[in-house]
Amino acid sequence: MQHSDPKTSGHMVRFFAAATCLPVLLLALGATFGGIWTITSLIYMTILSYGLDMLVRFIRSPSNPETEFPAANTLSATLAVAHFLLLPLVIYALSHDALGNWEKFSVFLATGLFFGQVSNSNAHELVHRTGPLYRRLGTWVYISILFGHHASAHPKVHHRFVATDMDPNSAPKGMSFYRFLPRAWIGSFKAGFLAESTMRSQANKGGIHPYVLYLGGALFCVILAVLIGGFSGLIIYMALSLYASSQLMLSDYVQHYGLRRNALPSGGFEPVGPAHSWNSPHWFSSFLMLNAPRHSDHHAHPMTPYVALEVTPDMPMWPRPLPAMATLALIPSAWRRVMDRRVDRIMAQREIDTTRIS
Repeated sequence: MQHSDPKTSGHMVRFFAAATCLPVLLLALGATFGGIWTITSLIYMTILSYGLDMLVRFIRSPSNPETEFPAANTLSATLAVAHFLLLPLVIYALSHDALGNWEKFSVFLATGLFFGQVSNSNAHELVHRTGPLYRRLGTWVYISILFGHHASAHPKVHHRFVATDMDPNSAPKGMSFYRFLPRAWIGSFKAGFLAESTMRSQANKGGIHPYVLYLGGALFCVILAVLIGGFSGLIIYMALSLYASSQLMLSDYVQHYGLRRNALPSGGFEPVGPAHSWNSPHWFSSFLMLNAPRHSDHHAHPMTPYVALEVTPDMPMWPRPLPAMATLALIPSAWRRVMDRRVDRIMAQREIDTTRIS
């Protein structure tokens, strides 16, 4: 990849900032004042995002190293802080009587979409950063939606075993999202714990096990939700967390559905390549989700900042943006009609390519 000039890089970060920070403002206004702001925030996270993706397909020429994008890390830290402020504000708004029922419903849906699509994508970006402060911020975003174990399972299990049966977050062809969801949640919790425990044992590492932090932090957040809104606050908090974490697993489901790495005679697997993740070139949802839909490049270069991720013609592509494909996955028969033939075509082509090489 070639380096772009700093002025272009700065413009790109501003685009990310505009796409991701505007819903924070809209959600805060909706939770505080209700009315038109609640509908506006929901429209932004749904119809507007899809419409802009369909109007323009934008593929850019990004640059590479993290040091070239200091503003990208600043934006990620800002979004994490905004998440921590927005979560208690929304719990308070939904557990008290200042808003009407339709306003509460709109705020819940819009906030859940933001936590699931933006906060999750941002936490994912942060746990891959080199600085310990950024990693802690990302971990606490996951903890705050009761999904702290993902900070261990994602880098230590998913990235190692992606597109194989050893990764609980890589769905085989034919598996519906509803079968995948409990398998991914429980499987990643167990696999992350085993990976952390094994690494600590091999390194003779003392101190607190990360899972103590994940569970203890979750308990702290539950108590805080009760203090903010009583029993209603607890139910709302649990529902928002389930909504957000389900979207994360829905994203994993659609990003790796059916794609598999070849087993090697040595017992391992071929290296992760462009063909092992689904991608989207649609510009607005990519900005909104910090380039999460550019997934093949992320798996090939996990430490590359989101600003520098790119899509290339050799990567498997969805016919629609990530949010639209995630919605389609909720209807298993429609999902399989669209995706199974694409999976078959890609896997067949890979078999032909492998045969030619050997």
